[in-house]
Amino acid sequence: MRKYLYIFKSEIMTNLQYAFDIFIGFISYCILIFIFLNLWQYIYSDPNEIINGYSMNQMIWYVIITEILWMSLSGRKLCKKICNDVRSGNIAYNINKPYNYVEYSLFSQLGLVTVRFFIVTLLGMFLGYIFLGSFPSLNIIQVLLVLLSSALATVINILLIVSIGLISFYIEDANPFYWLYSKIILVIGTIFPIEYFPAVLQPIIKFSPIYVVSYGPAKLFVDFSTPVCIEILISQVIYLVISFMICHLIYNKGVKKLNVNGG
Repeated sequence: MRKYLYIFKSEIMTNLQYAFDIFIGFISYCILIFIFLNLWQYIYSDPNEIINGYSMNQMIWYVIITEILWMSLSGRKLCKKICNDVRSGNIAYNINKPYNYVEYSLFSQLGLVTVRFFIVTLLGMFLGYIFLGSFPSLNIIQVLLVLLSSALATVINILLIVSIGLISFYIEDANPFYWLYSKIILVIGTIFPIEYFPAVLQPIIKFSPIYVVSYGPAKLFVDFSTPVCIEILISQVIYLVISFMICHLIYNKGVKKLNVNGG
């Protein structure tokens, strides 16, 4: 475990050098939030109006949080790197190294995400306060539970991305699958809460990564309740275990396939 923590710390120190680049990328975030701010102000004729269980301020905060997660958790480069490692055969050089490729990818990406998340969250919170003038009412325990949910969402998202990248063991290019995954998370989980979808679709969405990666942390931030928190955290733990097992299953079978083929 110590070697993975070293990888995690090394990635944090490396990516802190590029903090300014993350700040520049935040400009696009500001543009998106400004667009959604105007959209929801147009939809809500009265700021105190409740639509599908959300007030206007709650909807704007929901989008702010999901966009923070979207910016922080983007894994396009990670998926592309894994695909390239598999196709080029470079992954074979990692088999005999004193760490597991899956855990290395996880902790390496965690270092990058930690820096992104810290910077974008601070800027996003400041932006939300400027636009709305107040934060959702949360006590310290609730804030910690929201952060715990965000941390679980981060790990689940990385494991799913690694799993997608490792599909390259079996197909020519897994990048289109990542594109599809990221767009589903963006369109369904980031822009609208689950409550905005037809009742027949809501149970299906609750079993998808959308519920545990983007919806869960944002829901707890804007409308915290203990029963919903317990449900989301249990779902995230289950999803974490399953995604971890799937990730290792794909990797182990892929490595065996590589060895059998003389890779």
